[in-house]
Amino acid sequence: MRSIEIEIKGRGLIHGIAQGEALVTSQPISFLGGVDPKTGLIIEKGHEIEGSNITKKILIFPNGKGSTVGSYTLFAMAKNGTKPAGIINRKTEPIIAAGCAIAKIPLIDNPEIDPIKQIDTGDFVIINSSEGLIKIKKKET
Repeated sequence: MRSIEIEIKGRGLIHGIAQGEALVTSQPISFLGGVDPKTGLIIEKGHEIEGSNITKKILIFPNGKGSTVGSYTLFAMAKNGTKPAGIINRKTEPIIAAGCAIAKIPLIDNPEIDPIKQIDTGDFVIINSSEGLIKIKKKET
């Protein structure tokens, strides 16, 4: 099998470099009540990735939703060692941006290509938010 590599440019919001397995959802995520900060599990009932663990993953979702306490939930995840390695959004709102800043999670949004359509769960992703660069390593099937 040959590996396919794709690069996408976006807007780096919280600078840093992260890499890991992608976890992709087309649904917004609420960190307060939707994610267990002790385990890193998605616990929102009916969410398409309910039961998935986001710890050390590159988490890709359209945008956040819910309470401003979601920012603190991301910080608690950093303290517990359960935070995602990095986050990619179509459009980031202030709750996610603030949470990533205090939890030191690299964050990119506004990519030139829709990451939810281009990246699949299980792809290996490297983000360099200082340069606004997303690298995707896909496997040919």
